[in-house]
Amino acid sequence: MKPLFVFLAAGALLAVPSPARTEWAAPKAPAIPQADGYVEIPGAAVPPVKTRVYKAVYDATRAAGAPDQLLPALNMAGSELNALAAAGVPLKNAKFVVVFHGGSLDGIQDEAHYKARFGVSNPNLPVLEAMSKAGVQLFVCGQNLAFEKIDPKTLTPVVKVASDALIVLMAYQNDGYALLSF
Repeated sequence: MKPLFVFLAAGALLAVPSPARTEWAAPKAPAIPQADGYVEIPGAAVPPVKTRVYKAVYDATRAAGAPDQLLPALNMAGSELNALAAAGVPLKNAKFVVVFHGGSLDGIQDEAHYKARFGVSNPNLPVLEAMSKAGVQLFVCGQNLAFEKIDPKTLTPVVKVASDALIVLMAYQNDGYALLSF
């Protein structure tokens, strides 16, 4: 009797319909094409608002999964810039700050040093340039550089050396910026 029960239970599981699938619009990446795109969700709760100012400080501590991939914090900040731009929010309403420390330091190396270390071009550099042009403030932790004995001249010049990543994070949070960690 036990095998019949197992057979009937397995058959019942197969008879359960799977969730309905639907086609979604293609993601849009108008601000930072290298980052994840934004899919408009019709009737979504809390959609982007064209007149709102969005303030976020990204705590960039994680390395990319592979040398030819973006740093997670850059991908997420770029993705949110894409979301706002795709929804018609002017990029001047995106007050974004990214502060690099920990595992993310490799991703902000200049082209020569990155290529020498990893054998590929630094995929983060075009994104950093685009974000800088879009008004994103980019900082690296001076304490981390000093501790690791990293010469700031080996980093891309669009990233500015700050006194300390945690001071940057506290200062911007005190000014009402949302903390987003990647």
